[in-house]
Amino acid sequence: MAIFDLHHPWLFVFGVLGNIISIFVFLAPVPTFRRIYKEKSTMGFQSVPYVVALFSSMLWMYYAFIKKNATLLISINSFGCIVETIYISIFLLYASKEARRQTVKLLVSLIGGLYTLIFLVTLFPLNGALRVQVVGWICVAVAVAVFAAPLSIVCQVVRTKSVEFLPFTLSFFLTLSAIMWFGYGLLQKDLCIALPNVLGFFLGMIQMLLYGLYRNVKPAAELEKKVPEHVVNIVVLGNSEQIHPVKSEKNEDMIKKLDEEVLAAEENRESSVISPPVANDHENEERAGGELAQVNLQPQQQFETPVLVVCAAA
Repeated sequence: MAIFDLHHPWLFVFGVLGNIISIFVFLAPVPTFRRIYKEKSTMGFQSVPYVVALFSSMLWMYYAFIKKNATLLISINSFGCIVETIYISIFLLYASKEARRQTVKLLVSLIGGLYTLIFLVTLFPLNGALRVQVVGWICVAVAVAVFAAPLSIVCQVVRTKSVEFLPFTLSFFLTLSAIMWFGYGLLQKDLCIALPNVLGFFLGMIQMLLYGLYRNVKPAAELEKKVPEHVVNIVVLGNSEQIHPVKSEKNEDMIKKLDEEVLAAEENRESSVISPPVANDHENEERAGGELAQVNLQPQQQFETPVLVVCAAA
């Protein structure tokens, strides 16, 4: 075949390197699906990227078949179709009913609907170079949409100054993949292959640049999470108007203030209450016994008293 001709050594090199790097890109979600398998749940992940990737790989395979002499393009997109099908199968196995329903609906609309329509419209009415050109530009439109999808992540990085959702390794391999496939398309004089990878290259460079700018920057949200919160538990005993702090951490000033207020309230109450006449020793013993019984019963009553929690940030 012409692809293995010694007159096209760089075409073969770019194609092989593009295949190798694209394999790493296709295998990037493996840790995510290992988590899904381990947790037996999709954990809020979406199936849209994998369904769209399957749709894109199937389109490029169709383009490579009708174009001819594009063995390396067929090989990598065959691998992509297999891997994305495995991802989607695992997702459907552990997804909730609603997520499974949305995934099936997306598969039916993209693969069963749009792909089948493109295949039928281009296979029978069109032929020869016109069919290749039409399918090629459809692939370009899909590739541009796929490359433009991460722009939302770029905007999020700029807004939050956090690279949490921008893995450097994936951006690096996407950039390398775009370079290899751009060279492959350029040497093959195929604008449909070369053009979308120009956008992919610039997008990958922007992602790596943003990673370099914000990798050591701690976002404001993370700093707010690190601010300690001091909790003061205040127990209201029965119908009493007294308020007693039960437990606090690193909040001695607030405890002292509350103690002073409690003491002041007690002094005001004592000054306003008329002292009862002095009783004999027998009455004093009975009163002491009654108070002791109330003290012993008090821990059992605390379970019914409401608890007010006050949070104060340092």
